[in-house]
Amino acid sequence: MAKEHQYKTHLVWAGNKGSGTMDYRSYDRDFVVSIENKQPISGSSDSVFLGDKTKYNPEDLLLASVSSCHMLWYLHLCSKNDIVVMEYKDNAIGTMIENADGSGQFSSILLQPEVLISKKEQMELANTLHEEANKMCFIANSLNFPVKHSPVCNAINQ
Repeated sequence: MAKEHQYKTHLVWAGNKGSGTMDYRSYDRDFVVSIENKQPISGSSDSVFLGDKTKYNPEDLLLASVSSCHMLWYLHLCSKNDIVVMEYKDNAIGTMIENADGSGQFSSILLQPEVLISKKEQMELANTLHEEANKMCFIANSLNFPVKHSPVCNAINQ
């Protein structure tokens, strides 16, 4: 039987300069996301949409969600398969298409995990577990575009 989980966030727009949304340039795109018992996240729109480039934007957060969900599943699967992961990093790339009317959507995400494991003889299995992690990732399963992988695996005892 499937379990249902709920997540709650509190979002507050922090960009009113005094005249609200009187016109497109009269307000900042800044916001704060609060989640109970967690540090707040200051965000804005992407700088190409008049946001603050020093703050996280929704597109950054989507990409970070996919990358971190994949990593957490991957680490779990490695642990279950007796693969000792010593290091994990990812340089993820998301591609978003902006339409003529200003709307848009992501068309793909490429995860590029670099993994260091303890045993060379487990490298092939370690690489195949990325496919399984993708199948298990809650976030990737919720998307309507592909999440691709280009992993690199190295071992301490090469």
